[in-house]
Amino acid sequence: MSLKKFAPWLVVIFLFGAFLQQTWLVTFSVAVAAVFLLAQVWKENALKGVNYSRRWHYRRGFPGETTTVRIVVENDKFLPLSWLRASDRWPDAVGPTLPQDAPDRAKRIANRGQLLNLYSFKWFEKITRAVEIQFRKRGVYPVGPVQLESGDIFGIAEGSKTLENREFLTVFPEVLPFESLKLPTEDPFGYQASRKRLFEDPNLPVGVRPYQPEDDFRRVHWGATARTGALQVKIYQPVTSRVMMVCLNVLTSKHPWLGTNQDLLERLVSLAATITCQGIDENYAVGLISNGCLTHADHPFHIPPGRSPGQLAILLEALASVTPYSTAPFEDYILNALPTTAYGATLVVVTGFVTPALSETLLRLKRYRANTTLISLEETPPPNLPGIRVVHLPFEMVPANE
Repeated sequence: MSLKKFAPWLVVIFLFGAFLQQTWLVTFSVAVAAVFLLAQVWKENALKGVNYSRRWHYRRGFPGETTTVRIVVENDKFLPLSWLRASDRWPDAVGPTLPQDAPDRAKRIANRGQLLNLYSFKWFEKITRAVEIQFRKRGVYPVGPVQLESGDIFGIAEGSKTLENREFLTVFPEVLPFESLKLPTEDPFGYQASRKRLFEDPNLPVGVRPYQPEDDFRRVHWGATARTGALQVKIYQPVTSRVMMVCLNVLTSKHPWLGTNQDLLERLVSLAATITCQGIDENYAVGLISNGCLTHADHPFHIPPGRSPGQLAILLEALASVTPYSTAPFEDYILNALPTTAYGATLVVVTGFVTPALSETLLRLKRYRANTTLISLEETPPPNLPGIRVVHLPFEMVPANE
C-alpha cells in the first residue's frame, strides 16, 4: 500500500469533513495521511545502516565434516526495526545440519538453498547467531548474495535490498585409505632404491665440458663447439629424484558424447587426492596436471611440483574444483605439460580407461620417466606396458534404479 493510492480519497474525506464541520472526519484523514507518510519514511530508511556479515570458523573441509559460521547483523542507526528478514542464498552441498527427526517441511526449506533469519532491532543493536553447517559433496560453492527485507512498524510498506557479500566454501575430495590402491607398501612409487640418486634436469643448463664417448649426441652444445673447435656438451643442473607428478584424466568414457559418469569421476578425483596426500607424507615434491577445467575456468590446469607448507592445500583445492569438462585429449595434454617437470620425476597416471593413444604416450615417456605408475579403473584389465607399473582397480557401476 502507498500514500499515492489513497491520497485522493483522503483529500475528499478531509474536504467533506471541513465542509460539514465534522471534526472527526478531518482528524481521521489527517491521521491516516500521517501514518502513511510515516510508513513511507520508515520504509525508505529501514535498511540504511544495516550490515550483514558471516564469520567462519573455517571455510574448507572434507566430506562429512562440520563447521560453525556466525551470522552477524547490525542495525547501525537511531531508527529501530520492528522486523528484518535476511534470506541468504546457500548451496545444499554445504547447508546447515538438520536433526534426524526433522520434519519434512524443514528438509524442503533446506533444499531450497536459502538460509532464512528473522530479527527485531533496537537502535544501534547487533545480533549474532551461530549456525552449524556440514560439508557434504566435493566442490567449490558460492555463498550469497543475501536479500534483506524490512518495513515500518504498521506493516504498511516494505522495502528490500540485495547485498552481494559473496564468499566461497571448498569441500575437498574424499581421501581413501592408501591400502585400497593395492600398491606395494614397502615401495609404492618405485623410488626407495634410488632415494638419494641425482638426475640432471635438461631444462636447467649450467655450463659445458668436453665431449666424452658415452655422452648422448643430443647434449652437444654447437655454439661452444664452434668457438673452441672441439666437441663440447652441456652440463645440466642436478636435481633430486623425489619429485612426483600426478596426472588425472577426468574423462569417464572413451566417447565424450556419452556424457559423464559422476560416480566414476568422484572416484578418480579421490584416488588422485589419496596419492597426493601420500606423496606429501613421503616428502615428495608433488605436482598435479589434469585435462579437466577448474570451476569458472575454461582451460586445463598444471600445478608444478613443490614442497612448500601450503602445497597440499593448493593441490586439494584444485582437485576440489576440477570439473569433467575437457578442452584437450589427455595424452596430448600430458605430452605438452611434462617437459617442464624435472627429468626422472615419478609419474602417476590416474584414468578411468586406457586407450591405445595413452598406452603409446606412456611408452614414449618411459625413457625420461623411469618410474611410471598407471592406475586404471576400467572394467577390463589394461594392456601390459613393459617398464610401467600397471594397477587395475575396476570401478563397479551402480545401476541407475538402485
